[in-house]
Amino acid sequence: MELKYKEGQTPIDEDEKLGLKIKSISTMAELDEFEQQNIEEAVSWAYGRIFKPEQVLEVDFIQNIHRRMFKNVWKWAGKFRTSDKNIGVPFYQIRQQLQTLNDDCRYWIEYQTYLPDEIAIRFKHRMVSIHLFPNGNGRHSRLMADILLLALDNNQSFSWGGKSLRRGEDRTVYLAALRKADSGDIGPLLAFSKL
Repeated sequence: MELKYKEGQTPIDEDEKLGLKIKSISTMAELDEFEQQNIEEAVSWAYGRIFKPEQVLEVDFIQNIHRRMFKNVWKWAGKFRTSDKNIGVPFYQIRQQLQTLNDDCRYWIEYQTYLPDEIAIRFKHRMVSIHLFPNGNGRHSRLMADILLLALDNNQSFSWGGKSLRRGEDRTVYLAALRKADSGDIGPLLAFSKL
């Protein structure tokens, strides 16, 4: 399978490609389509439930959401990556960094350091920066932000630009907002999440 990556996408290495469950996939468009079907099932499942913040901030829960999002497509769905990428912490630090993020987030909630929407966006940004999985980190971290926000304030949710972030102008704006957040300015990512 020869995949052509867009800006901001992390390449899947050859060993990870072996984890593809649907052997007939040969293009990025086909992969996107199968992944999207699986993601829609996971979103439906997640939005049909009520979660408490402490539940959302568990490593097993975070892995389970990724598994639900990609289990029909990838054998390694829900498993942390085992190789280094062009983004993220070294793979052997993933669990520790995620636990630190979960602990920080618990602190932000308990001491109301930020408003609920900013807590969820900071959580999302740090999660995607750690880069937990071989693939799907942006989509996973956005769904996790949505789930956390609903757990904190069930009257609020994010729109994420209202469109697919796989291509186009919205993706460009989203990636620019992520870069700003990387340098400490969370404002553009928070604003984009509500467009």
